[in-house]
Amino acid sequence: MNLRRCAAQVLSRVLSDGQSLTAALDSGLPKIPDPKDRAFVQALCYGVIRHYFDLEFLLSQLLTKPLKQKDNDIKALLLVGLYQLQQMRVKSHAAVSETVAAAKHKVWAKSLVNGVLRQYLRDADSLEATCAAHHQTHHNHPEWMMTLIQQAWPEHAEAIFSANDQAPPMSLRVNLHRTSRSDYMASLQAEGIDAERFAACDSAITLPHAVSVESLPDFHDGLVSVQDLAAQLAAQLLDAQANQSVLDMCAAPGGKTAAILERQPDLKSLLAIDVDSQRLERVTQNLQRLQLTAETLAADASQPQNWAKGRQFERILLDAPCSGLGVIRRHPDIKLLRRETDIAALQSLQAEILEAAWSLLTVDGILLYATCSILKQENEQQIEAFLARHADAVEIKIEADWGIARPHGRQIITGQQQMDGFYYAKLRKTA
Repeated sequence: MNLRRCAAQVLSRVLSDGQSLTAALDSGLPKIPDPKDRAFVQALCYGVIRHYFDLEFLLSQLLTKPLKQKDNDIKALLLVGLYQLQQMRVKSHAAVSETVAAAKHKVWAKSLVNGVLRQYLRDADSLEATCAAHHQTHHNHPEWMMTLIQQAWPEHAEAIFSANDQAPPMSLRVNLHRTSRSDYMASLQAEGIDAERFAACDSAITLPHAVSVESLPDFHDGLVSVQDLAAQLAAQLLDAQANQSVLDMCAAPGGKTAAILERQPDLKSLLAIDVDSQRLERVTQNLQRLQLTAETLAADASQPQNWAKGRQFERILLDAPCSGLGVIRRHPDIKLLRRETDIAALQSLQAEILEAAWSLLTVDGILLYATCSILKQENEQQIEAFLARHADAVEIKIEADWGIARPHGRQIITGQQQMDGFYYAKLRKTA
């Protein structure tokens, strides 16, 4: 089994078919029996997608003419080869020979792959200098995305671009219903796994060095989950109380659903809805591993008349569909698959779901609005417009030592305190 070819096949599903990298890996990795080989292929795929604009420009300097659309598999393979030579600690002769061997299904391509990779090795310094002088390649983001980020956060833009191109840290959420953070950190220490507390959230731990989930004590027994630090703040901010009815809108894959239950096991009810029935299955799977129970429902959050059946909720978490520009370091394919035209459509959908959520909230109830975006039009401007429409909505100021206080809500910039880019705003419904 040629692992470079496996990586190229996964990448082709992203580059040619528009499939998410997560979905493409979920399809491709199970065919690779050895865990170390799977890890290598995954590293190749994430690396190529993370550095795509740099690598693609580099490839354009090495090809005499662009490859045809039907040869995108060879393009993917060339990107895999260049990534190994540029970024990985793979011996150059092994990277070249194995990548060339992966092109054997198209005989003409073997000499092309060999020639391109060897030319890079000969001319690497001058080629890299040319790439560094190219604006889009230097920042490694599409032009439209760079413009939006620079407009929103001119003082933070360079840090955001840099953070987006780094692998994220591994963070854990301790199941507070079954153990304490101190006890779980002691278990990690006993296994020789270094860990650090995250002061802003009592369930959160960061690992200086990532490990496999199989290495985590009692992972399969439900004592801990992998979840970004910023996302863990949702359950803490929602502050659900015993005997309350809670609605988690757009809940998949269920990390925040589980965190709410771990923090408050004595709820009257928790309903988790998501429009994608397949993703909703992951909510159920996560809850089962954690030995938690919630009602799940495949439903369109914007159309509560079709599923709410008159129910009202004291707490609502709306983790709104968004551009995802705050989680690029976890999902680098966002840089390739997201389009500028998506933003306006997402804003409209967010406003629609916000209105739907508000209709389901009890008087004196609390709605927590969240996105994994760093764009103001999806975040503070969305809340500003909502408050202008609703005299019965009062914002609860979030006092915290994380993120940036905004005119409405609180914004986390990607990489701040090791967190993903995230936004939160908290609203109370008055009589």
